Amino acid sequence: MAEKQKTIAKGIQIEGEGLHTGNYAHITFKPAPENYGIKFKRTDLPDQPIVEALIENVVDTARSTTIGKNGARIITVEHVMAAAYGMGIDNLLIEIDNIEVPILTGNATPFVNAFKEVGIVEQNANKEFFIIKESIHYADKDKGIELMTFPDDEFSVNVMIDYDSTVLGHQYATLEKLEEFEKEISSAKTFVFLRELEFLLDNNLIKGGSLDNALVIIEKGVSQEELDRLADKFKKPRVKTIDQGILNEKDCIFNNEPARHKLLDLIGDFALIGMPVKGKILATRPGHASNVEFAKKIRQEIKKRKIKGDPPVIDANETPVMDINKIKTLLPHRPPFLLVDKVIEMSENKIIGLKNVTMNEPFFVGHFPDEPVMPGVLIIESLAQTGGILVLSGEEEPEKFSTYFLKIEKVKFKRKVVPGDTLILRCQYLSPIKRGIVTMHAEAFVGSELACEGDMTAQVVKNK
Repeated sequence: MAEKQKTIAKGIQIEGEGLHTGNYAHITFKPAPENYGIKFKRTDLPDQPIVEALIENVVDTARSTTIGKNGARIITVEHVMAAAYGMGIDNLLIEIDNIEVPILTGNATPFVNAFKEVGIVEQNANKEFFIIKESIHYADKDKGIELMTFPDDEFSVNVMIDYDSTVLGHQYATLEKLEEFEKEISSAKTFVFLRELEFLLDNNLIKGGSLDNALVIIEKGVSQEELDRLADKFKKPRVKTIDQGILNEKDCIFNNEPARHKLLDLIGDFALIGMPVKGKILATRPGHASNVEFAKKIRQEIKKRKIKGDPPVIDANETPVMDINKIKTLLPHRPPFLLVDKVIEMSENKIIGLKNVTMNEPFFVGHFPDEPVMPGVLIIESLAQTGGILVLSGEEEPEKFSTYFLKIEKVKFKRKVVPGDTLILRCQYLSPIKRGIVTMHAEAFVGSELACEGDMTAQVVKNK
């Protein structure tokens, strides 16, 4: 039986200080309709702008995850997003009257408790999952960071952390199934090394930090005088120093709590892909920046699957949007290297073109004399030219611009293209054009069969 989307039964409010800004905020959770997703509303700003909790809206990952849109920002969203994901909530409106989500107990427990207090209810619409079909990988070799997915029937996460710390050592945490989130992960508290505290405060961070919302790790002995000085600087109560270990160890729930909290953060950042996932995640030394880059890759795969849809159906009698003469006004290419014959469909973010492949193509002389096959690189070139038409058609003076491809990746060839075939070339933006950089997914079909596909990144440059 298909799983249903979920929201909360009624509204509820909680309040508290932000970890980094120290600003006091009221946060109100409200039920949302089917297919709404999770959105934040800044009720303290003019017009009460709404920011969708999606990875493309992430604007900062320094010590927490910040989302923003059109100047409206919300800081430290990872714990509340982890709570919503962990409790299976798909649709939620989160109203907040300041810039930062309250840190509260430094984990997801207060948010989980709030959702449980008002009740989590099923809706009529089915829940849509992104099912991992092949491995998706992100790595930063210099920092020893690696994240990857593998196909699986359920959602699970394995995390390993290593801070070269004699106190923490290597730590591992595992979430075998989402139903265990509340018990095993939600209460894991954030942590910080004592040596970092003064630097963070001097850089306008952790103004709302305290021993109530973070574990403080001491790697080597610190004098009582120095600890008292730090307590006074933070305007917090003085505590007794220790030689080494966790200063507030009595607040620890798990012996691997830092690793569990990193798993919590990963789920919170991962939730910004906008839909639940079925698959296994393995993460080594994850952090907000790497989590976000990893989530962007997955979000791009989600968009790509939606883009693909069914093979395009062509009506041979349909008048083209562009004939070859119009195409020549947009592209600098000329025969025998003009590899798009006409455009039959075009919108703001998608184009479908045609290339008729005949035995008269000059490359068939040598590729291959006894078995003519269109070179794969020229199929890609046909797609690139089709994408170039889409890009340049958005310029007021297209003849003054050129499109240069920077990267072509994840290319797959599915079948040969031979004389007599008609290539149907479909390109669609994966994201809006930013600073002249274009990303698109491209597919070439022969009839209903996929011949080639791949992702292309290009730059639009004004001619000199």
